[in-house]
Amino acid sequence: MQWLNKLERKYRKYAIKNLIVYIIAFNALIYILDLVAPAGLSIDSLVLYRDLVLQGELWRLITYIFIPPSTSPLWIIFVLYFYYLVGTGLEQAWGPFKFNLYYLLGMIGTTAAAFTTGAGYTGVYLNLSLFLAFAFLFPDFQVLLFFILPVKVKYLAWLNWALLAGVMIFQRLPHKLAALAAVLNYFLFFGPDLYRQLRLKNKIWHNRKRFFSEVRKAQRSSRRRDK
Repeated sequence: MQWLNKLERKYRKYAIKNLIVYIIAFNALIYILDLVAPAGLSIDSLVLYRDLVLQGELWRLITYIFIPPSTSPLWIIFVLYFYYLVGTGLEQAWGPFKFNLYYLLGMIGTTAAAFTTGAGYTGVYLNLSLFLAFAFLFPDFQVLLFFILPVKVKYLAWLNWALLAGVMIFQRLPHKLAALAAVLNYFLFFGPDLYRQLRLKNKIWHNRKRFFSEVRKAQRSSRRRDK
């Protein structure tokens, strides 16, 4: 993570503090406008479409992250609260610069996917990458699912990894690239840690295997002596 520390020392003065609060506020505002506007708000005017961006609708490079989940008012409160919980947790753990960079890398990945496929993109997978990062840093943190059921976030993360794997296997190319874009920033940030963890687990497994092999050899040798 030396490259990340170098970037932080050089550019941290440009970081936006409480970035997730602004993102949530715009999500909430757009959701409310869509409810109260006489003809409804055209959410499609915010979606990231390559062809429309190239025609001059440059706002789409940003506005797609403000599209709220299409759901009930009660559920949107839970979703936005969960975004706040995850975003503030990551910013407290990393600091504003690293959180900004993580989100920016996710946006770059999503934009690259949109320009590759030409399909419409929202921030759904990007927000999922925030949750995966949070679950990596705080695996035993408990959330109240549906405000009732306590669940550790690591179990929810495993479920989301399984869903992402399903997308990569069964869905069409636009969905595959969206899912891939969601985890590129994750692996850029956590790849070295994941590699060290895998090496450690592999070493422990081999040591355990060697230990039990030696135990079995000693037992066989003891039985031969007894005979």
